[in-house]
Amino acid sequence: MIMKVIEKLSRPFILARTKRQLLTVKPDYFSGQDIQLFKEGTHFHLYRKFGAHLITLSGTAGTYFSVWAPGAKYVSVIGDFNQWNHKEHTLNLRGDNSGIWEGFMPGVLKGDLYKFHINSKHKGYRVQKADPFAFASETAPKTASIVSHLEYEWNDQQWMSDRKKSDFSTQPMSIYEVHLGSWQRNKEQKFKTYRQLADALVAYVSDMGFTHVEIMPLMEHPFYGSWGYQALGYFTPTARYGSPQDLMYLIDQFHQNGIGVIFDWVVSHFPYDKHGLANFDGTPLYECGELHPDWKSCMFNLGKHQTIDFLISSAHYWIEKYHIDGLRVDAVASMLYLDFSRQKGEWKPNFFGGRENLESVSFIRRLNEEIKGAYPDVEVIAEDSTAWPNVSRSCADGGLHFDMKWNMGWMNDTLKYFQRDFKARGKFHKDIEFCLHYAFSEKFILPLSHDEVVYEKGSLIGKMPGKDLEKFSGLRALFGYMFGHPGKKLLFMGGEFAQWNEWDHDGELQWELLAHDRHQQMQQWVKDLNSFYRNEPALHELDFSAQGFEWVDRGENRRSIFCFLRKGSNIKDDILVVCNFNNKVYKDYAIDITGDGEWNEVLCSDDIKYGGAGLNSAKSISKTFDVPPLSVVFLKKQ
Repeated sequence: MIMKVIEKLSRPFILARTKRQLLTVKPDYFSGQDIQLFKEGTHFHLYRKFGAHLITLSGTAGTYFSVWAPGAKYVSVIGDFNQWNHKEHTLNLRGDNSGIWEGFMPGVLKGDLYKFHINSKHKGYRVQKADPFAFASETAPKTASIVSHLEYEWNDQQWMSDRKKSDFSTQPMSIYEVHLGSWQRNKEQKFKTYRQLADALVAYVSDMGFTHVEIMPLMEHPFYGSWGYQALGYFTPTARYGSPQDLMYLIDQFHQNGIGVIFDWVVSHFPYDKHGLANFDGTPLYECGELHPDWKSCMFNLGKHQTIDFLISSAHYWIEKYHIDGLRVDAVASMLYLDFSRQKGEWKPNFFGGRENLESVSFIRRLNEEIKGAYPDVEVIAEDSTAWPNVSRSCADGGLHFDMKWNMGWMNDTLKYFQRDFKARGKFHKDIEFCLHYAFSEKFILPLSHDEVVYEKGSLIGKMPGKDLEKFSGLRALFGYMFGHPGKKLLFMGGEFAQWNEWDHDGELQWELLAHDRHQQMQQWVKDLNSFYRNEPALHELDFSAQGFEWVDRGENRRSIFCFLRKGSNIKDDILVVCNFNNKVYKDYAIDITGDGEWNEVLCSDDIKYGGAGLNSAKSISKTFDVPPLSVVFLKKQ
């Protein structure tokens, strides 16, 4: 009805009234192409239209509201501007069967609080919902959306330009995983803001030599204790640490200091809080009919066009508006398999009788193709714990088209080995050796992440056996081994200085430990590893190629010595890595490599400056040398 009236009017907008005040409609706000693409599931910039947008219409400043609610009888905008009265301002339902309600409200400006009041056609359902496309929101536990804008003057032009020219596969990549709320607090033990972190965190990551940060989920989430993995604000950065522009400033500062930013992004599930996406208009608009078996949260309906629009738009949004350099997609395994965490009889096979979730597979491929098509220099990373083949291969090659995948097998086997008693390690060399059988089947990241230091798993230093000196030596050896091993690197905050406690999201890291030499020395070891790794092409150039690795000693003699070559494109860059994972010195260890010349020690975890004993004083080695206990030694040929 409204659209018919519009066609008869020459002026650009109308103001109609019934029992409720219908908000002004701008006829060309949604183009015909917008609606067509939305219905097809191919509109991947929905944030440019949906939500609350500050505009000026016929000389009047206000906000244009739009929301998808096809199951609603009527939708109104409520907020502090109308005393939250749902009878005041009703949106107009478009007449094109899109299910979109829209309207312009004069005088609603930046900072105003709002929600959508939805009166459903179904079962008398009435609810107040936060805006799924809100750019800003109140700080939890408050739930209102906030009229906002995304204007910000970026100063990272050099970074963005250089990013387009780089090939991540041949570049060093050492990622510092961080949870902003518990990295460091202020004097009152309250959260540091994005802008405060832009001073402290950026300087720290830069000084430590990490190439990237991976920030645990920042999409607005109702429950802080979910660490962001129960998110509802797919276009809303959490207000716990500041405004959207404050977050942009933090990212800008990282970029100006040469550090890439990866966001944790959760599309496998979302919580069913009343103000959120669940049962949005009285129908399962975004979700499918079942709950996630592990988290009892809603699972997205990835067979619905509009849901695909919503999620891929979210990915585009963070890349376009926040200049992020990568997305780490959480819990991919739970999306790929119909029987994930389910018993027999709790799931139905797909059309072909298999356990693969075909809708999720299709969505993941579409997501990655769309991102790589628009932003070929942005990395998309899978957190996948399964043996699904070709995760990091292109769709054309039958893959999922992720850029990289977390190597959960390496992580599990390595930590299991390092937790073993020294005397037993000789019997379990396969825990170390096995990974190299598949290390080049995918483009891997080696993760020592937050998941390994929570839920009574103990801290990294706490996992190491032996007395305190052996624990520190063991952890230095673990880090040295990781940096020598093929694959990009990821380390969760606190591990770099050997925090004793498990991670506590309600507190902060144990920075007071840095008053003690051993913790300072561990921090220095990680700092020097980062520098060494970045400056030695053999340690990163051929990370994803078997040509970059050669076994010299894979522990056949059961004495817990592992020795391998890392190779670059130039033979002069080759690095020999000698790992002794026992607590004994090995005298006269022979290097079984053909060719002339001496190998020079260039970095050793047993060095006195890292808290070691400095047992190996010979820096030049021709055939044999003494290998310190619980150590990793890097050597380079003269």
